[in-house]
Amino acid sequence: MTIQNQKKVPVTGFTQNQRQQDLARLKTKYEQKGYSFSHFEEAGFTGSYALFAFPIGGEKWHVKYRGWLWAGLVVFLIIIWPKSESPQVVAENTTAAAPTLKSSSTSSLSSSTTFEAKAEAKQEEAEAEILTGSQNNAVRSAKQYLSITGFSRNGLIQQLSSDAGDGYNVTDATIAVDSLNVDWSQEAVRSAKQYLSITGFSCKGLIQQLSSSAGDKYTVKQATYGAQQAGACE
Repeated sequence: MTIQNQKKVPVTGFTQNQRQQDLARLKTKYEQKGYSFSHFEEAGFTGSYALFAFPIGGEKWHVKYRGWLWAGLVVFLIIIWPKSESPQVVAENTTAAAPTLKSSSTSSLSSSTTFEAKAEAKQEEAEAEILTGSQNNAVRSAKQYLSITGFSRNGLIQQLSSDAGDGYNVTDATIAVDSLNVDWSQEAVRSAKQYLSITGFSCKGLIQQLSSSAGDKYTVKQATYGAQQAGACE
């Protein structure tokens, strides 16, 4: 097992017992995906993490080959399904009335959506080419963290660059985070709800936890919005 096959996942919780509960939840989640638990590093509320690795045989077959399954389904729908239509159905389709204005508008909207998607993909590829290898890796790590829990901009940069985190240099971590299209106010809502799922908070206490340098490092405005949207200020 090599380090490239390991996935580093933050473990959250105010107390050691809460972090152990979160670790148990993560074990169940990632073992279902085909990972095996490798190591847990206890480093307090903001620095604790767990390492998960692929087993020798790689991911479970349904995880490893699900892309091929979807591709096969698409090929079936495009090629095989139309051929299975009866001659009667084909004839009915051939003699159908001319397209209406509504169908024409739908076709135009579909073409516009496709064009926008292609343009967005090209923009992402161009941005990826501008970033260095280390910065692209930092982008991957940042997306992985955001898929698990809420982060502020400064909190995510610190997680990526700290010795207890991923160890990227601050410049690469900052460039990686700023290259992402993230609504930090919505991240504050996620963090607020996660705190409230663990223990009770007053409105003022939750805003302070979200915005303090020892907490999540959101701006006061973002922290206030997060606490309000999570229902702590009602």
